[in-house]
Amino acid sequence: MLTPDETYQLLRNVTSPVVAITSAHGEVRNGMIIDSAIRASIVPTIPRLAIIIHKFNYSHDLIFGSGAFALHLLRTDQYPLIHHLGFQSRRSVDKLATVAHRPGVTSAPVLDDCYAHFECRVVNAMDTGASTCFLGDVVAVGYGAAAAPTGEVLTAAYFRAHIPAEWRDAYLRQLREAQQRAEGPSREIRPLVWRPPGAGSREP
Repeated sequence: MLTPDETYQLLRNVTSPVVAITSAHGEVRNGMIIDSAIRASIVPTIPRLAIIIHKFNYSHDLIFGSGAFALHLLRTDQYPLIHHLGFQSRRSVDKLATVAHRPGVTSAPVLDDCYAHFECRVVNAMDTGASTCFLGDVVAVGYGAAAAPTGEVLTAAYFRAHIPAEWRDAYLRQLREAQQRAEGPSREIRPLVWRPPGAGSREP
């Protein structure tokens, strides 16, 4: 019988690239880093993405309230951006204040520097207890400020293998804290009916 940690390490093989998620609601904007995004359609004419965002992440309510997000594939040379967006909270700093970006067609911020970006409108959501799985229709695609993608897409395995030594303790500490915060709520899944912003009340 595998231990929970052994199972978790195996599950790490079922991960997406490391991506930046941006969102905005009203005058508030934010960016964050996740490795829990997946392609959610095999139909070329109906491109979709799904992302899983913890409810304690600042971006969660921005996505829930706006019904939109932008997903950015990152390159293997973008570790400074990952540290900036992923190792601090919007509750203490406006992370996008020093990151070049522009409003996208959904009003979610689009980063100028990335491998590629996908702007999405939420079409459904599923409660997972500690987090929400957002299903998004891809409504716009591009390469940041470049005309074509350059470099290599950053995977979760590559990130963990090449994380700078001076970041490792903070990374492991934040991971443990997130796991502890998510453990209790993850056992309390509630039915969730997604309605677009302005279409009536809904429960996060």
